[in-house]
Amino acid sequence: MPLKLPHETAMGREDFLRGPSNAAALDMIDLWPDWPSLWLLLAGPVGAGKSHLARIWAAKSNARVITLEELNRSDPTALVDCGAVVLEDADGWERDDVALFHLLNAAREARAYVLITARNWPDGWGVALPDLMSRLRLTTPLEIYEPDDELLRSVLVKLFADRQLDPDPSVIEYIVLRMERSIAAALRVVEAVDREALARRRTITRPFVASVMKELDEGLL
Repeated sequence: MPLKLPHETAMGREDFLRGPSNAAALDMIDLWPDWPSLWLLLAGPVGAGKSHLARIWAAKSNARVITLEELNRSDPTALVDCGAVVLEDADGWERDDVALFHLLNAAREARAYVLITARNWPDGWGVALPDLMSRLRLTTPLEIYEPDDELLRSVLVKLFADRQLDPDPSVIEYIVLRMERSIAAALRVVEAVDREALARRRTITRPFVASVMKELDEGLL
């Protein structure tokens, strides 16, 4: 039985793979501190690279990265005292609208930068506090999209490399042509291939990958 050893995903600026789907978002992160406004809202699907971009900006701006849980139980003034804050997954069910409203008010008073990530735009969050919606409309909207085939190839190579794996290019091409068009799907495929290769003591070949992807599609993995 293979051990579930952790692997570390490279999250630096040099590790982010640029493509048509994310170029505008990456350019805006690189543009800081010359943003159109102090607050930026980055929306996009799961696994598209929002968290990676947020970590790039946090390293650049020395921002504090917080979750909704931390937001809900923390003093908003203390959260913005470093001058920059990342709030991840702001459209999550555990969001406290009042807490987010107070965070943005504290950021406005402190002239602090705020980067918010979410899967969709605030109109779809179910925000019940009109004053919060008015604050969210002050953010600069930025969208990141699903990747094209060229970017997916690069992402797959990177994901395998994060696990110290180097499959043949024909394996990468096979996956790209048959997988769902998303980075989240790439993550699932690479994780399953790595896990099953260890468990079955198999090398990562096209026939092996084909069998793993078939089992994924059938819900067997």
